[in-house]
Amino acid sequence: MGYYRVIDMKKNSHTLSVVYATYNEEKNIERSLQSIQDIADEIIVVDGSSTDNTATLAKKLGARVISTTNKPIFHINKQMAMDAAQFSWVLQMDADEVIDEEMKAHILRIVKTENKAEVAAGYWLRRKNWFLHGFLTKGGQYPDPVIRFYQRGKAHLPMVTVHEQMEVEGEVGWLEGHLLHYNAPTFSDYLRKANTYTTLTAQELSEEGIEPSFFTAMYYMIWKPKVIFFQLYLRHKGFQDGFPGFVFALFSGLHYLLAYIKLWELKQSSKKAL
Repeated sequence: MGYYRVIDMKKNSHTLSVVYATYNEEKNIERSLQSIQDIADEIIVVDGSSTDNTATLAKKLGARVISTTNKPIFHINKQMAMDAAQFSWVLQMDADEVIDEEMKAHILRIVKTENKAEVAAGYWLRRKNWFLHGFLTKGGQYPDPVIRFYQRGKAHLPMVTVHEQMEVEGEVGWLEGHLLHYNAPTFSDYLRKANTYTTLTAQELSEEGIEPSFFTAMYYMIWKPKVIFFQLYLRHKGFQDGFPGFVFALFSGLHYLLAYIKLWELKQSSKKAL
């Protein structure tokens, strides 16, 4: 059984909940949980009916697992995990993320601060993203700030898209150290996740009323991919990351090309259903 601290609530009212939403993360969950076990006073995992050993591994490492369905907007399950937190401070993590020692130490200093007026309501975390055997340093991928640490009750997710930030009631500060994001340990992992994200983008375009036509095809399949590529590769200096920087900029641009093709498929399926 993993290490799991037991806290006397009467003696310490400033303690830490670490919360996750997961789906088929058995390759990642142990590494992530092990990075926060020694600072977490409770670990909550909302699992979207994983078909692998995610839930079993999480329980083995001391997490309380809440089972639910896997939702297209994954932030719904993240908010469920946030709502289940019981302690004064909450750190929301993804299963493919790890916090480094510097960030861990800063979190502990904040959690131990008795006067909440001396600290912020929420905190930005600087995130390093792993891509093609290394962390990207340019191309708009660093510091890639995300709000993940906050006083319980002071933050929530809009639950509209997969790329939204938390909304915080009050001042937002910055944590020291880094959140290490192993989103795509292999290119196959990147393509698998890109398939999911382009499907969601196609659905969003459909909900926005975008209709396939010559002009929308030129915009989403040619103009927008070119603009994104040159922004990431030249303006944001992705070229300094070498071959991985080039590939990341290229496939970031292709995101909208692929999403547009899926939008076309959606519209064709709708016509056939009529």
